[in-house]
Amino acid sequence: MPLVLIALDDTLLDRSGAFRLWAKGFLDEIGAPQDDLDWLLSVDADGLTPRWDLADLIRERYALRIPSIDVVDELHEGPLAFEKLDPLVGCALKIATDAGFVPVVVTNGQTDIQEARIRRTGLDRYVADWVISEQAGVSKPNPRIFAMAAQRVRMRLGGAWVVGDSPEADIGGAAAMGLPSVWLHRGRDWMDRRFAPTRVVGNVIQGLSAIMATAR
Repeated sequence: MPLVLIALDDTLLDRSGAFRLWAKGFLDEIGAPQDDLDWLLSVDADGLTPRWDLADLIRERYALRIPSIDVVDELHEGPLAFEKLDPLVGCALKIATDAGFVPVVVTNGQTDIQEARIRRTGLDRYVADWVISEQAGVSKPNPRIFAMAAQRVRMRLGGAWVVGDSPEADIGGAAAMGLPSVWLHRGRDWMDRRFAPTRVVGNVIQGLSAIMATAR
């Protein structure tokens, strides 16, 4: 039973798409021009910018007279209303599971937020388990978090695949462990010369298909 360690954000769930939809509504609500959407998406940096820092940038740009904590709460809760599990992703996970693969989510982030997203979208019904960096005490690309994921489902790490959209956190983590990997390019070119993914695909459905094809 091959183990498949899969990222959450912009892999299993379309975090960027949900943030974009929220951002459009937020700009309308505060009376900001929609031309600022690109600015907001860039400073969000696919969620890598700390929420407190992003809140301060937003408050400063639009001279908002509300506490930073209120903006932080909106940044956490607002995009969640737009986040859904693509039924085709759920179907792909079920097919992979029926074929003997064991999908486990490995994600960086806050435990309460990430776990709530997994459960609220119904993703929990399609994966064997999940490991979240805050609870684990270690973040991707550190190999320890991947090892913990394997332990959670009582499997060996050797022979596992790593799937994700982050060159450093996902593919770098796989390279550090000598594991095969699938990178979701999301329209980007691979730039890192230190290591490279085993497969490059456009989305997680294609990624799971590529992994299953290697087992035939």
